[in-house]
Amino acid sequence: MVRLSRAVADYIVYEYGEAELLRRLASPVWFQALACALGFDWHSSGTTTTTTGALKLALSPEEHGIAIAGGKGRASRRAPGEISELAEVLNLPSSREEELIRASRLSAKVDNACVQDGYTLYHHAFIFTRRGEWCVVQQGMRRSYARRYHWLSEGVESFTREPHSGIASERREARVLNLVAEESEDVRRTSVDLVRDNPLKLRRYLRGQLTLDHSMQELAMPARHELRRVDISEQGWRALMRAYEIQPASYEELIALRGLGPKTLRALALLSELLFGAECSWQDPAKYSFAHGGKDGIPYPVDRETYDRSIFLLKEALEEAKLGRKEKYRAIARLKDFLAQE
Repeated sequence: MVRLSRAVADYIVYEYGEAELLRRLASPVWFQALACALGFDWHSSGTTTTTTGALKLALSPEEHGIAIAGGKGRASRRAPGEISELAEVLNLPSSREEELIRASRLSAKVDNACVQDGYTLYHHAFIFTRRGEWCVVQQGMRRSYARRYHWLSEGVESFTREPHSGIASERREARVLNLVAEESEDVRRTSVDLVRDNPLKLRRYLRGQLTLDHSMQELAMPARHELRRVDISEQGWRALMRAYEIQPASYEELIALRGLGPKTLRALALLSELLFGAECSWQDPAKYSFAHGGKDGIPYPVDRETYDRSIFLLKEALEEAKLGRKEKYRAIARLKDFLAQE
């Protein structure tokens, strides 16, 4: 898988450039096709982790100008440190390095706290180029189902307004609190206003006071919605007070603060709806294949001979393309010499 993914990456980077490889990895459909071409069954959660793992081994920052940080489980939490190390290899300035680390953290925060679909993130791969372009491929699990989230830097105008290049899931959920949907703009703005106005005022809208054992309190919601629970822990209240002191100018600045998790953001959203009628989106944002067989034998076992042949053909085609381009350059040089003599 490493050898074939390297051959594919070599060809795309050579023919189309580094940014094009990122664009393709940010497409859920293309990423899925690549995974299946590498021999993975389409419905396995390991499709994401193994494909990005193979690419991480295959891509050389010095050779391809592309690096991958993060990975599965504990490796995902090492992404910021790896970004710093790889940014040095790619000779990126410190300001760009900080931007990349922020993009890594915010993309994970959005899919963990702002898209509340019940899928818990456990995989985060951050891919970036020597020019500072980036994409994210991360995945969450809900029972036996996986969901993959894709991001691409050139399409992200705001981390908190329709930021994804695509979300792939085997099924769509009936109700998902999507705080980065375009329809949730009023909720985002109102949430920031509530925090800037002093979070302590929110307590009087709750039935009773929150106790130290974090007991759940209910809001009397409008008739058009069922009752939902607002659970702000003591840690959440402390985070809200820190946010009040900082006075964030935007929702993006608000969610970037440490300690503001899914429950606190959900509470702010529901209070925004209750107090000011700012409705949020409850629509699932998820919108969305064998060349060499599959590891589980479907539609047929992986054919190692054909697999190796594919790697050989890709490498051979790339070498021929390089030779062909060199011949063109030599012909142009000869023509220039001839014209200079004339």
